[in-house]
Amino acid sequence: KPLLYSSVMTRRLCVGLVVGCYTGGVLNSIIQMTFIIRLPFCSSNVINHFFCDVPPLLALSCASTYINEMILFSLAGVIELSTISAILVSYIFIFFAILRIRSAEGRQKAFSTCVSHLTVVTMLYGTTIFMYLRPSSSYSLNTDKVVSVFYTVVI
Repeated sequence: KPLLYSSVMTRRLCVGLVVGCYTGGVLNSIIQMTFIIRLPFCSSNVINHFFCDVPPLLALSCASTYINEMILFSLAGVIELSTISAILVSYIFIFFAILRIRSAEGRQKAFSTCVSHLTVVTMLYGTTIFMYLRPSSSYSLNTDKVVSVFYTVVI
């Protein structure tokens, strides 16, 4: 019995997932920008980064960014935890479905597909966790720039 993606993923569910993702992204951006726009920026207006991201922008501020860092950490934590949880729950169901495959060749093919996807998921979440879920004292703009190029180009 193959995975039932086409019958489970109805148009309504697909639209709901897309709308939910866009709504979450917009809300995250609005919350971040509401607090960033209040910060004073006294020094250079050149961001030493591959693209305009929150941590390098906070590094340019000449005021305390503690609240911004806590908001960033909280929002990133909620986003990471909820999406990783959804992926792990999905993979638990997939794992048990694969175990029900009778042929060894079929199980091998299914597991190899899962491993490649899990590799990409691990690389993506590993870099985003590294970027957003660590204390500001460990930020290095040059390291962050390399990591952001990695997850932009490679992943």
